[in-house]
Amino acid sequence: MAKRILVIDDDQDILNILDIIFGEEGYEVTLKNTGTTADQVKLISPDLILLDVRINGFSKTGDEICAEIKQELELSAIPVLLFSAEADVRQRAGLCGANGYLNKPFDINKLLEKVKHFIP
Repeated sequence: MAKRILVIDDDQDILNILDIIFGEEGYEVTLKNTGTTADQVKLISPDLILLDVRINGFSKTGDEICAEIKQELELSAIPVLLFSAEADVRQRAGLCGANGYLNKPFDINKLLEKVKHFIP
């Protein structure tokens, strides 16, 4: 069974690119162009979450969503990678309990390397 990646980003172009890249690697991809709640994550049941920090049109930031996910006992083991052009993405990742981070623009090979570290 294919590993499932949930990608949350308000940039449709990034979602399209990641859908292609992860699909070619054999992952099942769920794309969200708005934020999500912990309850919605439970329904999707991903093996990894790739989460943008700034999500236009959503009341919470990616790091706030990450913190909520990490506080839920049944979701806390899901690896979360924050990705953002924000200069403080590393600090945000540490504060919300994310398992890692990537700076935008990101190198596709480094992204795949990080993903494969958590879900081979």
